This record gives sequence, C-alpha cells and structure tokens, in this order.
Amino acid sequence: MRTVLVLNGPNLGRLGSREPDVYGSADLDALRALLTESAPNDVSVDLRQTDDEAELIHWLHAAVDERIPVILNPAAFTHYSYALRDAAALVTKAGLTLVEVHLSNPHARETFRHTSVVSAVATGVIAGFGFDSYRLALDFVVNARSGGSNAP
Repeated sequence: MRTVLVLNGPNLGRLGSREPDVYGSADLDALRALLTESAPNDVSVDLRQTDDEAELIHWLHAAVDERIPVILNPAAFTHYSYALRDAAALVTKAGLTLVEVHLSNPHARETFRHTSVVSAVATGVIAGFGFDSYRLALDFVVNARSGGSNAP
C-alpha cells in the first residue's frame, strides 16, 4: 500500500468552529473521510495536525526518510517559518512531491497572508477551494510520475 502524508499546521484542529465563514463548518474528521473516500484502494491517507512547528518539521523529515509524498497546509506558518520552508525543501530536493494547500485563497485575504515562504520549494500550490483543495492535491499526488518509492 502506498501512503500520502497530509500535514496540517496550527489552528486547523479547530476547523468547524474557527471562522466558519472563511474555513467552512466541517472539521478534520470530515476532511479525513473525504480523502479516504477519494483515495484509490492502494493508497493510504495519513492525515495529521499539529500546532507545534517542530513536530511539523519532524514529520517532513520522516517523509523524506520514508520516501512519502506530502500534502501540506502550513497554515499560519506559511508566511514566516523559514524552518518549515527548509524542511519542505528537503522533501522536493529528495525528488518527492509536496503540494502546498490552503482552504481559503490567501491572496484574497489580509496583505500579510499574500506571501508564502513555502510556495517556492513546493511542487505546486492549490488554494481557495476549501476541502476540494486537498482532494485536488491528492489527485495530483496519486497521478504524479515522481514522488519516491513509497509514493504514488
């Protein structure tokens, strides 16, 4: 079975109750169900969320070591975490796929959200489509020609 790692940064554990006008009313369990339903039978989706920057970085390091492609919603870390950016770069430099996703469109929001330090090292970016951003990213990762020995 192939694995896709879906990593989520700070405050995404509050989905469903945090700013539903921006992020919707569904929670991470609903996202997990959507991705599990959307994944082919031979693909396992490992969805994780943390408010801890160091934990997110460790998960990216493990993805490199285990040759697992990543879908990453860095959340607020998007805009300033060079440590996370460097860990994400390790993923793509290892020849693995890393898709940056966002539920909302950061460019349609506050000015400080317009800059991502992660985008330049990501394979691609999908934003503004709610949970469909993740579904589109999963479809890309599953159909990507690169991504490592454990990757689709």
